Amino acid sequence: MEVNLVYLAVVLAAIAYLYRWITRNNDYFHDKPIPSMAVTPFLGASGSLVLRKVSFPDFIQTIYNKFPGVKVFGMFETITPFFVIRDPELIKQIAIKDFDHFVDHRPTFGLFDEESAEHPNALFRKTLFSMTGQRWKEMRATLSPAFTGSKMRLMFSLMGECFDEMIDHYVKKAKSSGRVEVEVKDMMSRVSINVIASCAFGIKVDCFKDQDHEFLRHGKKMMDFARPIVIARMMAMRVFPKLSSRFGIDLLDPEQARYFTQVFQETIKARESHGTVRNDMIDLLLQARKGTLKFQEEKNDQEGFATVQESDMGKVEVMKHITESEMIAQCLVFFLGGFDTVSTCAMFMAYELVRSPEVQQKLYEEVLETSKELAGKPLSYDALQKMKYMDMVVSETLRIWPLAPATDRLCTKDYTIDDGQGLKFTIDKGTCVWFPAAGLHHDPQYFPNPERFDPERFNDENKRNINLGAYLPFGIGPRNCIGSRFALMEVKAVMYYTLLKFTIVRSAKTQIPMQLRKGFTNLGPEKGMHVELKLR
Repeated sequence: MEVNLVYLAVVLAAIAYLYRWITRNNDYFHDKPIPSMAVTPFLGASGSLVLRKVSFPDFIQTIYNKFPGVKVFGMFETITPFFVIRDPELIKQIAIKDFDHFVDHRPTFGLFDEESAEHPNALFRKTLFSMTGQRWKEMRATLSPAFTGSKMRLMFSLMGECFDEMIDHYVKKAKSSGRVEVEVKDMMSRVSINVIASCAFGIKVDCFKDQDHEFLRHGKKMMDFARPIVIARMMAMRVFPKLSSRFGIDLLDPEQARYFTQVFQETIKARESHGTVRNDMIDLLLQARKGTLKFQEEKNDQEGFATVQESDMGKVEVMKHITESEMIAQCLVFFLGGFDTVSTCAMFMAYELVRSPEVQQKLYEEVLETSKELAGKPLSYDALQKMKYMDMVVSETLRIWPLAPATDRLCTKDYTIDDGQGLKFTIDKGTCVWFPAAGLHHDPQYFPNPERFDPERFNDENKRNINLGAYLPFGIGPRNCIGSRFALMEVKAVMYYTLLKFTIVRSAKTQIPMQLRKGFTNLGPEKGMHVELKLR
């Protein structure tokens, strides 16, 4: 009996200590001259998101609209205090002008440090996204030359066969009835895998013929963030970042890490033995490792509106030694971004074209005109960049459906906000800021009638009036998405080829309005996005 009481006392003391540790900062915002959201122990203010009651974009829009008119407010995301920045000018000041105070992302996927970087399971920690401080600056400068327009032009030539295979597959399926029903995310994921396999790993993959190709299977598993084991890892990384780092807890399953490591090593071995040059991502990484990849300033007035510009930080010449595992990690994040970001954006674009047939018809007319000008030649990178209405439609799709509903930054040294109008306080080192893209993109102050899909917002006359601090499809500042050119190039190309052969129409399974998956997971509809492709 006495032993049981001792055990009970120990358990209760442990629970009390854990509760006190978790809630130790709950009054953090009380002495700040800004409003803040109510806190629930452990869940912070994000309980509805963690418990999968709302989608991530809806959560961001809800909290954004909770304090209309304020420039910044406070909240807890689990146990981490966040400053949510609602003011576009303040966002630009933090993300660009005073970037040196906010160099890193929050350690959502574990801390990047020397100890964790050498851990055999820590592949995701070595990606550009996860790196911090000087290591990130060096890697960003090393990789930036690989994502310029000239490099995209070379890579684009590798994509054409992938798109032809996709169209041939669905033309054959539609031949008897003149139409075929597809789940758009699945369709776009398959062609994206084919493109990434070619452009990143230099291997031939056809996920239309091989419906269960291992590349696709591993990719889908990696992107399934709703799996309990992945949620548990992410929670551990957020709540116990140092401990997770020490034990090498990573976002990826060891199985996927081993698979992509093997693919990379076999590709390098074959390439070196045959002297093959493909101008793909592996070639560019090999050049970076040798120090021969240099940033070249380019002038391209035709780049898409959503394309982010490289900061001066990415143009510095850095002779950084890239290890094999770091090269694999960059190929991996290229794979993840190209697989999910591109396919999701194309899916949302198809959804909006189904809802707005007049927009689809106008876009088809531009596609047809471009095809006629090519006179039988394959679509080129330059021809794609000249398609103004295509860029307008893609830009508006990314406004309504931002693929990253919120972008974070970690405060790496104390930072004082002083707007000159009475708002003055300190963002302390170790806290985070959130740029709520989903809220800004749907704010009528910046985008009138925001729920309406209107590509004309991005025509030559109107786009000059858009506040760039309120339009964040690929982030902002030196830590923006390095692969925006590649993503936009692929989305535009896949829609060009699709619309040239098909009209995208509503099917009996098309869900309008679309219901998004709930919780902190990759963006997408609960029941898939089904449409019919009707042969022209």
